[in-house]
Amino acid sequence: MTGNNPVVNINIVVLNGEKYIRHCLDAVLKQTFEHGRIGFNILDNGSDDKTQEIIKEYLPRFSNFHHTEFIKSSHNLGMWGGHEKFWLRSQATYEVTLSVDVIMEDNFVKHAVAVLDKDPKVGALQAKIYQFDIDDIAAGKDLNKDRIDTCGFRIFRSRKIGNIGHGEVDRGQFDNPKEIFGVEGAVPVFRRSALMSIKVLGEIADRDLFWYGEDLDVAWRIRLAGWKEIYDPTVIAWHDRGTTKSHAHGGLLNHLARVPLRHKISIKKRRLEWRNTRWTRVKNDYIINILKDLPYIFLREAEILGYTILFEPGVLAEVPRFIKGLPKMFRKRRQILKQTKVSSKQIHAYFLPND
Repeated sequence: MTGNNPVVNINIVVLNGEKYIRHCLDAVLKQTFEHGRIGFNILDNGSDDKTQEIIKEYLPRFSNFHHTEFIKSSHNLGMWGGHEKFWLRSQATYEVTLSVDVIMEDNFVKHAVAVLDKDPKVGALQAKIYQFDIDDIAAGKDLNKDRIDTCGFRIFRSRKIGNIGHGEVDRGQFDNPKEIFGVEGAVPVFRRSALMSIKVLGEIADRDLFWYGEDLDVAWRIRLAGWKEIYDPTVIAWHDRGTTKSHAHGGLLNHLARVPLRHKISIKKRRLEWRNTRWTRVKNDYIINILKDLPYIFLREAEILGYTILFEPGVLAEVPRFIKGLPKMFRKRRQILKQTKVSSKQIHAYFLPND
C-alpha cells in the first residue's frame, strides 16, 4: 500500500465484552507491525456493562496508530454487520476481523501481512488459534500453545462443518501452511478486495444470518469468487470459545455427551445455528454436488433430526422461519452463482469423506 492509507485495519465489534476487552486491546497495542500503518476501529453494539467505559480509557493509547475510530451503535448490528461498516469505508489493503474474546500474539499482524503480500490471489488468511480460558488469565496464568481451538473450517460430503484441529493437543501436526476450505470467524484476516468482490444485493455479510453462521457464509462465497483461503501457522492467536471448548466429535455416544454442553447455549442461538447453516448451503452449494453427496447429506440430516427431536425439540420452532426465508435465499443464490468463478468440481474437491 502506498500513500497515506493504512496497510491493515484491526476492527473489533463488541457487545458486553467487559471481561475480555482489556486483554484484547492490550494485544492490539503490543503488535510489532508499525503502528502508523495500522488503522484501529471499534464498534460497540449497545453494551450495558463497563465495555464502553474501558474503551474510552484505552483510546488515548492508540494515538500513534494511523487512525482510531470508535462507534457507539444505537442498535445491535451483529458481529459481521458491524464489521461491514468498517469494510465499506476502509482504504486499507487488509482487514483483521477481531473478536473481543481473542488475544493476538505480538507478531500476528506482522506475519499476516507478510503472508498475504506473497500471493495476491489469497483472499483470506486463517491463523493458528489456541484455546485459553479468561478466568485463568485473570488469575495471572500465562497463555500457552498447548491445545488447538481452530486452524480453519473443513467441510465434509455430509455438509458437516468442523474446525480443523479443534480440541487437539498441538504436537506439530499443524506446523505446515496449507490451503483450506474457509477461514473461521474468531480472527480471520481478509484482503479487502476479496470482501468487495462478494457483495450480494448490496451486502457483504448476509444480514439474514444475524448472529450465527456469517463467517461460514462469507468464507464459502470468497471461495466461490475464485480467491484462495490459506492457513499459516506463523500467524498465532488465542480464543476463549466458552461452552463449545469441549464439544465432542464423532458417533452417537459422543453426540450424547454433548447434550449438557449444548444446553448451556441459548435456545435462540441453537435455533439460528440450525437455520443459518442450511440457508448458507441453499445459497452456495452447487446442485450437482448435492446430488453427488445426497446419501451422505440425507444420513446426517436424519441423525440431526433424531437428536433434535429427543434432546432439543425447541430448535424445531425455527422450521417455519427457515421455510419462509427460502425465496429470499434463492434470490441471493442466483446472484452468487452469477459471480462465481470456480467450477462445481473445484469446490467439491474440498468436501472430505466423513470422519
